[in-house]
Amino acid sequence: MTHDGTRFGEAAQAYGEGRPGYPAAAVTWMLGNQPLTVLDLGAGTGKLTVQVAAQGHHVVAVDPDASMLAALNEALPDIDARVGTAEEIPLPDASVDAVVVGQAWHWVDVPAASREVARVLRPGGTLGLVWNIRDESVPWVAELTEAIHASEAERHIADGGPSVAAPLGSLEARQFAWTAPRTRDALVAMVHSRSYYIAADAEGRAAVDDQVDGVLSRVVALQNEGTVDLPYVTHAYRCGAR
Repeated sequence: MTHDGTRFGEAAQAYGEGRPGYPAAAVTWMLGNQPLTVLDLGAGTGKLTVQVAAQGHHVVAVDPDASMLAALNEALPDIDARVGTAEEIPLPDASVDAVVVGQAWHWVDVPAASREVARVLRPGGTLGLVWNIRDESVPWVAELTEAIHASEAERHIADGGPSVAAPLGSLEARQFAWTAPRTRDALVAMVHSRSYYIAADAEGRAAVDDQVDGVLSRVVALQNEGTVDLPYVTHAYRCGAR
């Protein structure tokens, strides 16, 4: 994984508070209904891990950032969490039935990561990739994106989506539309967990905060400590090894 994981680790609390989970239907579509041993690669604070485990799978979590994994293990103390990258997965050959990657494949070296995923997969295994992308057909959501800048993930999906390399096979895709109820504080935490905000200096962060405050102050549902349904389209992909 090519991003500086330690910068994301600085925002582990904001990431945990602000990022949504994933729709259960998307997890089932990637993994099926039978219990599997699953590697959550780039697991972060465990947003995808917890939902994979909830469907009865045995999960191993790998992430480049130890502070993110510490937050994961605080919430999920029984999960085997290991520091590692998509290009150097700290697992033996043919040790898992499936690999899932939530909100992270756009950071990897695709040829190297594809070889490593294929190495740790058992015969007939599956790779599942998934991203939550806000539905900007809703006007206030489009205004929010303008204030916080499009992320690498959002540009990646808009530019045609992910690719994999040999020995993985071709990707199959499906989309899932859903909403996540969010408070104002949760929306601000989401902003603070994004790579653009993390990388900005104090002046840049303050400018983003001011713009976000302007957008959220006009969302009627958020007044009087209310919640708003933030619309998402989850883009899921799956493939096997050739």
